[in-house]
Amino acid sequence: MSDIDVLESVLAKESALVSNVTPDQLGGPTPCPEYDVRTLLNHIVGWLRTFAAGAAGREAGEDPTAYTTEDHAGEFKAAADDIVAGWRAGGTDRTVSFAGNEMPGAVVLGMTLMEYVTHGCDLAIATGQAVPFSDSELETTLAHAQRNLQDSFRGEGKFFGDRVPVPDDAPVLDRYLGFMGRRPQGMSA
Repeated sequence: MSDIDVLESVLAKESALVSNVTPDQLGGPTPCPEYDVRTLLNHIVGWLRTFAAGAAGREAGEDPTAYTTEDHAGEFKAAADDIVAGWRAGGTDRTVSFAGNEMPGAVVLGMTLMEYVTHGCDLAIATGQAVPFSDSELETTLAHAQRNLQDSFRGEGKFFGDRVPVPDDAPVLDRYLGFMGRRPQGMSA
């Protein structure tokens, strides 16, 4: 399975998560302390539109951090279709524009996997849904994260939390969440 196929599967599963959020859940907390469910959804959709623009060879043209919508499910699905089409048309063996930088396509696709698996887990946990990602999808995304996520991006005030120690023989979901700075469910503080 190619990384594009993995991304397509991850985004289809995340689309279902987004579609299943109910209006009464929008103000609820998430594993991201600064985000309630509505803010997380806006973040997920806004950044997916930015990732999709890069994959399609376009400039994003909007600040994803300021993006808001009331149609999270519809906007997510449209952006997911757009990004998959962009990667399928142009492949990942090229340079793409992302957030004002020129970057290798394979790295941007890996970043996209990390973003959507991590926030898909956050959304599932926040809304009481099962985390839908397969062990294979989690392993692929963890491998990208281990190659590309530098410790300089971790810690207070940075994009990612510090790694949470997880036993090597823990389920891949727990190992993934720990690597991404999330405390796996069932682990004590």
